[in-house]
Amino acid sequence: MSVFDRIGQKILFTFDPEAAHGLSIAALRCGLPVAGRPVRDDRLKVSVCGIDFPNPLGMAAGYDKNAEVPDALLGLGFGFAEVGTVTPLPQAGNPKPRIFRLTADQAVINRLGFNNEGHGAAERRLAARKGPGIVGVNIGANKDSADRIGDYERGVARFAQYASYLTVNISSPNTPGLRNMQAREQLGELLSRVIAARAAASAKPPVFLKIAPDLVEAELEDIAAEVTEKQLDGVIVSNTTISRPTLRSAGVTGEAGGLSGKPLFERSTIVLAKMRKLLGPDRAIIGVGGVDSTDAALEKIRAGADLVQLYTGMIYAGPALPGRILTGMVSFADKERLTSIRALRDISLDKWASKPL
Repeated sequence: MSVFDRIGQKILFTFDPEAAHGLSIAALRCGLPVAGRPVRDDRLKVSVCGIDFPNPLGMAAGYDKNAEVPDALLGLGFGFAEVGTVTPLPQAGNPKPRIFRLTADQAVINRLGFNNEGHGAAERRLAARKGPGIVGVNIGANKDSADRIGDYERGVARFAQYASYLTVNISSPNTPGLRNMQAREQLGELLSRVIAARAAASAKPPVFLKIAPDLVEAELEDIAAEVTEKQLDGVIVSNTTISRPTLRSAGVTGEAGGLSGKPLFERSTIVLAKMRKLLGPDRAIIGVGGVDSTDAALEKIRAGADLVQLYTGMIYAGPALPGRILTGMVSFADKERLTSIRALRDISLDKWASKPL
């Protein structure tokens, strides 16, 4: 981390985590921080679902919930950015405080609950975009919706024309009952209706399903079967975890919500590899969870990921993190004489897939 990043982090960490998040969004809207020259190298390029990504590193959903700064995020060096989760109607989310830093673990617990300004606000911002960068839209359901699957259909219809890809998020632990939609019967109906909604839309972007890391083998098998049967484009592995591995931070580890950051890396990577085994080599997978370095990003690819996302890692490593990760990837390609970073995919698949959940 640079001196400027350390100073910026120290300032932001004097604020409540949610206030600090708002300040970082405001800074990006104002053109700060100014990133260095984007890392461009043909060996970083990857084509997934018909989309040509300049590099495999993306900003995960949850940071830019309201599609306020997707192009500013791309300006930090990310190959793509995912906005949302967006629900049809605005909702305030869960009571505050609802974000907790676990600094000793480089982790965060959140129980935000899909707080966002709704479809209308996000659509206006996405419609006003002028840049060509790759932006995915993560869609969800309102907490009090009488038809949650209908909420996802509305998300597809609303954002298909603006999204490079769409993500169906049924894996947040902070909306009661949402994760139940990962069960096979509900998931089958959801995916059928989502695919039908895309077929009826004016544009037909790829659709990904974002799953939880807190699944057992049988549940992963059911999800893979439905994804394959419904011919979904891919899966994002994974969202935050409700489990609590051994943590060092005092005082907040008992807070309810989803845990993200470094402690999530192991579990999310095991689930990633098991899902790759189940889906086979051709279905797209985005790996997310605990990515905070070049080594972590590369290991996600070795475990079966086509693309990699991060969020919590940047809270602790600063906005220069994407550039550092990509620079490290280029150096690794030089050292190993790789023609493409993608050549690493699945090299460690068996190692990770054989680990118990």
